[in-house]
This record gives sequence, structure tokens and C-alpha cells, in this order.
Amino acid sequence: MAIGAELIQREALHLDARRWDDWLALYAQDCEYWVPTWKDNEELTSDPSLEMSYIYYASRAGLEDRVLRLRTQKSPAASPLARTTHLIGGVVAKEPPTSSRIALRANWVCHVYFPRLKESHAFFGVAEHELALRDDAWLIQRKKVVLHNDYIPTMLDFYCI
Repeated sequence: MAIGAELIQREALHLDARRWDDWLALYAQDCEYWVPTWKDNEELTSDPSLEMSYIYYASRAGLEDRVLRLRTQKSPAASPLARTTHLIGGVVAKEPPTSSRIALRANWVCHVYFPRLKESHAFFGVAEHELALRDDAWLIQRKKVVLHNDYIPTMLDFYCI
């Protein structure tokens, strides 16, 4: 599990440093990245193909496209880019790891400063990571982010959670 916890911490560091290529390199090509919405106060959506999601990418290509839009400033809502600080804690195995798969759950908080608005917000919740061993490297195969404070006062993007 130490390998997985380090990978999750490294992911947060890359996001905060805006090291997009290093961040993307942590994801498998066929990864899934999902931030479901809440149906009500108790239940999350369960199928991103049939229900609303805050964010859903069925592969790394979607993440790469989003990063490209940030780099080329083709995302007016993200200009200037927010400053972030991710805090990760409570990383635990969801199930016993195997030699090729690790499933983790972690608590997270991301403090975000939006320079254009001169406002700070904190987003927080739980993240589930499924890691897969590919060519001697652990990669994120699936990430599900549950946003606990889902009143979103401004723009929400992958680097804010």
C-alpha cells in the first residue's frame, strides 16, 4: 500500500505544481476519471453513461484534451489559472492488494485561490483509486472522486479536486 499512497501524494503534488505531463503520466491510457453528482443528500449517481456527473472522462484522452485547453488558454473560465494546495490523508486499502492491482480510499481537501475573483474556496471529499501494474510501473486505472461539499460557488475543474 505504501506504493499506492506515494502515488496519490505525487498526483496531488503534480497538480499543485501544474506539472501536467507528470500528472498525466500517472494515468493509464484506458483509465476512467469520474466525479459523480449527488441524486439527493444520501445517494450518488451510479452510471456516468446514464446520469449526470460533475466530470467524466472514459480514457486518458479526455484528460489530455482538458490539459491542452488549459495550456493553450482555450478555457476562459480557467484564466488566470487558480492556485491550489491539495491535502491527502487517511489513505487505506479498500481490499487486500494483489501483485498487479491496488484499490485505495483517501480523504482529500483542496484549497483553491481564484485570482480573477480574488476568492478562496475549499473543496473536500473522498477519492477512490484503482492502481494497475503496467510495464513495471503503477498507474491509475480508475479514479472516482466524491465531492462532499457539492455547492460549487464558481468553476470546478480536475485540478481543484
